[in-house]
Amino acid sequence: MKVYLVGGAVRDALLSYPVVEHDYVVVGSTPDEMQSLGYKQVGKDFPVFLHPKSKDEYALARKERKNGQGYTGFICDFDPTVTLEEDLYRRDLTINAIAQDENGQLIDPYNGKADIKSRLLRHIGPAFSEDPLRVLRVARFAARYQHLDFTIAPETLLLMKDMVASGELKTLTKERIWLEIEKCLKTNTLHLFLEVINDINALADVLPILPSWSKLETQKITRANHCVTTQEVAIEPDTLQVCHFCLCLEACTSDELKHIEQTLKIPSIFANSLRDFKLLNNFLNEKNFSPENILAFFNLIDLWRRPERFNLLLEILKYVQCQQDITQTLQSCAMASQAVTAQQVIALGYQGAAIKLGLQTARIAAIEKTLS
Repeated sequence: MKVYLVGGAVRDALLSYPVVEHDYVVVGSTPDEMQSLGYKQVGKDFPVFLHPKSKDEYALARKERKNGQGYTGFICDFDPTVTLEEDLYRRDLTINAIAQDENGQLIDPYNGKADIKSRLLRHIGPAFSEDPLRVLRVARFAARYQHLDFTIAPETLLLMKDMVASGELKTLTKERIWLEIEKCLKTNTLHLFLEVINDINALADVLPILPSWSKLETQKITRANHCVTTQEVAIEPDTLQVCHFCLCLEACTSDELKHIEQTLKIPSIFANSLRDFKLLNNFLNEKNFSPENILAFFNLIDLWRRPERFNLLLEILKYVQCQQDITQTLQSCAMASQAVTAQQVIALGYQGAAIKLGLQTARIAAIEKTLS
C-alpha cells in the first residue's frame, strides 16, 4: 500500500499558489484494508475514504471505462493492481496528473511540469472526450489562472469545441453546471469562464438565459473587480460572489429572470438579488430621482419587509458603479423613510385605510428632506 498526494495540491504548490485542500490516491489497497485502518468510506460509485484525523480524502487508485452518456456513464475498476500511472491517466489535464510521494518526490508521467512551465492547459488523452464535465473544468481553470498567463492548448480547445458540437454537454445536469459556476464565483472569475464558454459555442448549454457574451462585458467586470482588489470599494467575500454574479448576468431580460431558478436551480439569494438588480437598473435608467419615484422603487423591492435584500442591493450597486454617490443617497433615503412608522401616522389622526396614504405622504416628506 502506497499513498501519494495528487491533483490540485501538487499543481498549486508548483505554481506557488495557495493550496486549499489535499487529496490523496492509495495504490495497492482495498476497501476492507482502508476501513481496518480507521478510514471512513464516503464514496458510493468508487471507494473514497476520509482520514480518521485530518479528514482529507483518500481514494483508491482506479481506472474508468465509458459505458453510457454523460459524466456519470462510467464503470470504475479499483482493483489493488491498478497502478499510479493508470490512475493519473484517467485525469483531465496534464497539470492535474502529477503525484508526490511521501518523500516529496514528484511522479509526472504525462509532462505536467512542462505544461505548467509553458502555461498550457492540455488534455492527457482521448478519454477526455468521454466526460462533458471536463469542458467546464478546463474553462474554469483557464479563468482561474488567466492572471498567470495560462492558455488552453490548441488541440484541447478543438476537442472541447467538437464535444460541444456533438451535444455531449446537454447531458450535464443543471445542478452540476451550477457547481462549476459557483466555483468560479468563489474566485471572482465567472466573467472569464463565460468568455471561454462563449468561444467554444457552449453558452446555450451552460447558461441559456444569457443571450451572448462579449469582450466588452469581460472588460466591464474586470474594471469592477479592480476597484475591489485595489480597495476602492470594500465588499465582503460572500457578498462579492452575489455582486459578481449579478453583473455577469446583467444582460438577461426580465422574462428570462422569471425562470432563472428553474433554469439554473440556483440558491435563492442569487436569484432574488438578480431580480432586484434588474429593478434597480430600470429605476436608474429612468434618471428621475424625485421623492415619489424613490418611494415607488422602495415599495417595488419591498424595503419594509425585506431590508436585508435592499442592503445587499446597495452592495451590488457599489460594486457595479465603483463609486458611492448614488449608493449613499439611496441608503440615506431608505433610512429616513424606514424611520416613519405606522404608529406615528396614527398619532397624527389617520385611521383605517387612510393610514396607508398617511404613511406614503410622510415617507415622501422624509425622502424630500433627505434630498434637500
